[in-house]
Amino acid sequence: MSMSKKLLLAIIVVLLITNIATLLVWNNEERVELGNGDSKSLSQKEDVASVDGENITFQEWNQSLRNNYGKKQLQTLIDQKIVEQMADEKGIQISDKVINREISRLVAKQGVLSKSEYTALEEQWIEDIRYRYQLQLLLAEGASIPEEEITTYYNTYGDQYNFSASMQMSHILVDNMETANKIYEELEAGASFKLLAQEYSNDETTKKDGGYLGFIYTSSQFFPNGYADITVDMKEHTYSKPFVADNGIAILYLHRKLPSIEFTYEEMKPYIKSELALQEKNQPLEAAALWSNKEIDWIYGENQ
Repeated sequence: MSMSKKLLLAIIVVLLITNIATLLVWNNEERVELGNGDSKSLSQKEDVASVDGENITFQEWNQSLRNNYGKKQLQTLIDQKIVEQMADEKGIQISDKVINREISRLVAKQGVLSKSEYTALEEQWIEDIRYRYQLQLLLAEGASIPEEEITTYYNTYGDQYNFSASMQMSHILVDNMETANKIYEELEAGASFKLLAQEYSNDETTKKDGGYLGFIYTSSQFFPNGYADITVDMKEHTYSKPFVADNGIAILYLHRKLPSIEFTYEEMKPYIKSELALQEKNQPLEAAALWSNKEIDWIYGENQ
């Protein structure tokens, strides 16, 4: 072998060793999501906690997760893949309208969310909602439910499939316009609505929570008089000018505005039919019954 070839071979070997070493170091770290958009790279030997000076390493934590939840989590991933493939094969689509209704229901159960928090939750919600409804339709496939039974169920329970318009609000309630204007000026200067509510609001029920009223259906008897008129032209995450309310002078903060979503019989018929079919078969909403439709090979070596 010539000197040039030996040199070239030596360089290649060095590069390979360097790349392998780099790969090993890189693979020895993992990026962990810590919530609220934060994340951190951790090596296997790095400590993730300590108790009276006794440390728990990332490797120990990972091993515990695999031992306790590994099989269940892998099963969940397989379930999701089965449903995704079968729904695609059979052309089962979940309408955006159904997904939006379910998201509205979930949002209405939450507290105040930042835009980034909502975006992160929404992505996961959409996946979960689509999976749940596709699974329901797949499990009920081929079931025979009389039209009359579906119609009767819709006429009796149809309203439960709709979503009523609602708003998520906070307010500051004071006795006079002079105080309200002072608060408004502080808001315009960048002060926190929540902190101002805690300082000034006369509403003892909501004061400690920064004036938070929560989500209220606009058709509800508990929706404050006059608030709907104020919110007509308001955008989400904005506050109003002071206005006269039933119990004094109010400044309103609009967090979220959720519109009503209503369905016709034809829109809900497939979902009602699948619900009734699963009830009739006493079939739980689990993908285990679909495993036999696919060739599954997994590390645990058994079908479930």
